[in-house]
Amino acid sequence: MTDRRSDDVKQQPAAGTAALGVPTQEALEAHLAPYAAHSAHSRGRRYPEAPPSARTEFQRDRDRIVHSTAFRRLEYKTQVFVNHEGDLFRTRLTHSLEVAQIARSVARNLRVNEDLVEAISLAHDLGHTPFGHAGQDALNECMREHGGFEHNLQSLAVVDDLEEHYGAYNGLNLCFETREGILKHCSRENARRLGALGERFLEGRQPSIEAQIANVADEIAYNNHDVDDGLRSGLLTVEQLAEVELWQTHYEAARRDFPQIEGRRLIHETVRRIINTLIVDLIDTTQANLVRHAPDSLEAVRAAPALVAHSGPIAAQAAALKRFLFKNLYRHYRVMRMANKARRVVVGLFDAFTDDPRLLPPSYQSTDAALQARLIAHYIAGMTDRYALKEYQRLFVIDDN
Repeated sequence: MTDRRSDDVKQQPAAGTAALGVPTQEALEAHLAPYAAHSAHSRGRRYPEAPPSARTEFQRDRDRIVHSTAFRRLEYKTQVFVNHEGDLFRTRLTHSLEVAQIARSVARNLRVNEDLVEAISLAHDLGHTPFGHAGQDALNECMREHGGFEHNLQSLAVVDDLEEHYGAYNGLNLCFETREGILKHCSRENARRLGALGERFLEGRQPSIEAQIANVADEIAYNNHDVDDGLRSGLLTVEQLAEVELWQTHYEAARRDFPQIEGRRLIHETVRRIINTLIVDLIDTTQANLVRHAPDSLEAVRAAPALVAHSGPIAAQAAALKRFLFKNLYRHYRVMRMANKARRVVVGLFDAFTDDPRLLPPSYQSTDAALQARLIAHYIAGMTDRYALKEYQRLFVIDDN
């Protein structure tokens, strides 16, 4: 995936919109701080387009993401639990919505671009495979000799090339700043192939404040909601969580303030308080960092150290919670059993399609061996949990009916 344009296309406000009573992009974003990302100053899209009317460039990006096929599929892709294990557990879709809510709250308080933050948050998991991290690890292993598989790069591939909604181009043709935020991680080898989008990974520079917010909001959401799902599933217990300072502090406070509540209500109250503490601390610490470094533009943000962060004590408590979840939830034997099944499904599908590409839909077939492997990865990564299971059954299970 490389940018097809060597220069960035500047987006200009729609002519005459102010005269018609429709606010310009500058007017819609006049409240933003100077270090925020402004739509009117975007580094542009891969393919030039006429500016939108009555909405900003980043609002247009957000709208395109919400209407994409990949976004709808997130409803049936899981976080920790496979889709058929229960209707109440988080999916990639509910997780993305929760990330967007947290990120917008932070962005509003910091006077940065809520629409860009929301677009990045809603798109950050579009490239995730079925079966969560187990599926991703399995597909990465399958693709080891073909450049590997990174879900962040896959999310970028989805919005740049794989979505087929518009007559003029493949992908969603999002702004540079949205695409930059989607690319949370990237190896140096892949960064070299991405042109301007990969430069910050090679030069040690930062993305926008908005991208940094979406990144931390992602961690806040999945850590705390995995606690909730872990307790709901019975894989975690309140007694186990007593060893985690961040949990126990707020659990005891909730019990003290509401001695009459118990069960799910007490758990929800505790999780709510933890999330609030993390958000408030993130806002306060980031505001202090902004005062200290005083960036006066988006370029100054890129040249500064990471500005969006928690305070030392809260960061340590959040890290302890993350370690607890890794040990007690993500490595729980029931989760590991499901992860093993998921790996078998992904590897089985990949091997079957590699052995005989004619089993693939025509649009995913190629006579080029290297391209064929990547097309297989695209096909599998785009599957929902239940579709992957059905596809596996179609290929390997003889139905007597």
